Amino acid sequence: MSVARIASAFQFCPGGRLLGMRPPADPAPSLQSRCFNALLRRLPYKQQLASAEAVQAHVQKLALAPASYEPTGLGRGVEATLTKMGGWPVYYTAPSSGHEGCNHVMFLHGGGYINEIVPAHWRFVGQMTRKARVVCVVPIYPLAPRATAKDVVPVTAELLRMLLEDAGPAKVTVVGNSAGAGLALAACQWLRDRGHRQPNRLVLISPAADASVSRPEQVEIAGRDPIQDIPGIVEAGRLYAGELDVGHPFVSPLNGAFRALAPMTIFAGTRDLLYPDSVDLAERARAVGVPVELHLRRDQPHNYALMPTPEGRQARAIILRAVA
Repeated sequence: MSVARIASAFQFCPGGRLLGMRPPADPAPSLQSRCFNALLRRLPYKQQLASAEAVQAHVQKLALAPASYEPTGLGRGVEATLTKMGGWPVYYTAPSSGHEGCNHVMFLHGGGYINEIVPAHWRFVGQMTRKARVVCVVPIYPLAPRATAKDVVPVTAELLRMLLEDAGPAKVTVVGNSAGAGLALAACQWLRDRGHRQPNRLVLISPAADASVSRPEQVEIAGRDPIQDIPGIVEAGRLYAGELDVGHPFVSPLNGAFRALAPMTIFAGTRDLLYPDSVDLAERARAVGVPVELHLRRDQPHNYALMPTPEGRQARAIILRAVA
């Protein structure tokens, strides 16, 4: 069971009672967060990433019975329309009351490039659509190993280029979580390298920025991470890389250039074995003049911004303000 599926059982309340309040610089984790971390450790998600063999078995299972990508849990007041672009299914969500003058969000879901979008992602899309009154564009990109980075990144970038063109003066924000955040960053690097416009902002939730997972400190962090493990992440990255090296910027956008990219808002937690990459990403982007907000929260797990915890609600409130 994925963390996104666990979280989808809870009702998200972006903003909560702390909306507008500035949190302490390094607050202790909430009781709800500590309990949720304990729950995550009891679930089998980390076991699915414990070895390359476990990932391969998971991928084979999904090949035999592909998961549905249809919207589930958007909530009231949201309309969804399905179209095809670049050969991919692409959903548009909009407020039922009308979308004249709305800003736009491209949402790229996580799942290690091997897992399909899940109800928790759709619920978050529904919240952005309804509460921030935006039109969300959700590409259902093909998964590894059937599709690899050399195909997925350029098509994603081309879809974003068309969205930016169609949006005109409206604000366009790209929001991605985990693998989707890595894909978002790689797509924006692709646009930049070809002289195309950048979106107004990149919102990166626990970005998968370096598929090599080769930092020595990540071994120690992996012991505290309740969700992820290094062997499985490395294998998923290898499958996604295909014929490319895992260090290629399409696969590991941390290795790409950061000049002239869109301003970034990054969320990471120190129980996420990927968080050192987020810190490095922020430093590299700032060094070349890209404005960056890094929301690094103590003892928060991977994708904490989508969790049903006070920390998650605070993060989602920040995201809603960023995309509105």
